[in-house]
Amino acid sequence: MHVHVDIRGVRLETERLILRPWTFTDLDDLNRYATDRDVGPMAGWQPHQSLTESKIILMSFINGRRTLALEYKETGQVIGSIGIEPMPKHMGISFFHLRGNEIGYVLAKDMWGKGLMTEAVQRVIKYCFDELKLDLLLCGHFVHNGRSARVIQKSGFEFLKIVEYETQEGMIEPTKLYILRANDYYAAQGENRENAEWVPR
Repeated sequence: MHVHVDIRGVRLETERLILRPWTFTDLDDLNRYATDRDVGPMAGWQPHQSLTESKIILMSFINGRRTLALEYKETGQVIGSIGIEPMPKHMGISFFHLRGNEIGYVLAKDMWGKGLMTEAVQRVIKYCFDELKLDLLLCGHFVHNGRSARVIQKSGFEFLKIVEYETQEGMIEPTKLYILRANDYYAAQGENRENAEWVPR
């Protein structure tokens, strides 16, 4: 089962980033990277066609309360986002009783190749396990998206299976789905979290 997420008041920091709720003043930053034709399609959505479209998406982020803005400390600009989404239905009954969510992310093209998304994802993982007390996290990427694959693998996720993802245009994209179990996460750090559920392999 997925865990309800409400990121109001959440502020996470890394060396170079502040992860926080979106605000109305972030509209221009969102529009800047969301109109890039190389950004959205890698995550299953088309580039924004107008500021009005970006405003609609921004409002969905604010009202949905589960998507964090990535603010780059060096410039103060928002350069991407990470959402903590419900666990997909295709996970099956063996995962039904477990506390789990799926994370998805996007990053402005001019920020690619700097390790920023790995930095952000690893901080969100810590938040999800330490604060939300999840048993597992899922993350996926289209099979042709090597950049996203590297972020996921560097963050400790283990390949689970290939699933079919339907894009906004109704196209089916084969997607590699990965899992990170709380017990494995803490074991890698030499720690043990009490009451974490065993997650099937």
